[in-house]
Amino acid sequence: MGKTALLIGSTGLIGGQLLDLLLESDRYDQVTTLSRKPIEKKNTKFVNQIADFSKLGSNPEWFKVDDVFCCLGTTIKTAGSQEAFKKVDYEYPLETAKLAKEQGAKQYLIVTALGADANSKIFYNKVKGEVEDAISHLFFDTFHIFRPSLLLGPRKELRIGEKIGQVLFTVLGFLFIGALKKYKGIHSIKVVRAMLAKASLDEKGQYYHESDSLQQF
Repeated sequence: MGKTALLIGSTGLIGGQLLDLLLESDRYDQVTTLSRKPIEKKNTKFVNQIADFSKLGSNPEWFKVDDVFCCLGTTIKTAGSQEAFKKVDYEYPLETAKLAKEQGAKQYLIVTALGADANSKIFYNKVKGEVEDAISHLFFDTFHIFRPSLLLGPRKELRIGEKIGQVLFTVLGFLFIGALKKYKGIHSIKVVRAMLAKASLDEKGQYYHESDSLQQF
């Protein structure tokens, strides 16, 4: 019998691509997504739960899965404030992890960012590091942390700063060698492939995957 997966953040750049690969994978018999709005997918393995992320605990049965993939992420500009940003990038991933752990999930995989550090003076990096640390203390059998650099790929929402960065990283990518290699922009599909590949190994432990190591996928 195949495994079951839960994906949060399925409408974003990485999450959308990951959803397609999860549904294609022979590893999973069922793939559940939590989203605020309906997601249309014609696949018998697909289950879309419309969720109020402030009340995730109201439906503990949603979290009874083997593997959890977290691709939630926003920007302070999009969220509107640091407090709202922290809800999306810290509170919701952590609450999802707690509920899944209580329901017996064995594996949690999360996308954070290059430079994630709970002690960072940069708010964005600090929050990313804090969520890594908080989930690590839930002691899943397997915990994979993916820290990509600037993501390259077709976003649904227009982020002017990131768009400029994508162009620069694409044109000047050849300059990012040696110690600078980890800062090179990375295509989102490489992160997605890495997540599925690492999940399929079923290795126990906690693993950090920096951006330069993800370029091989």
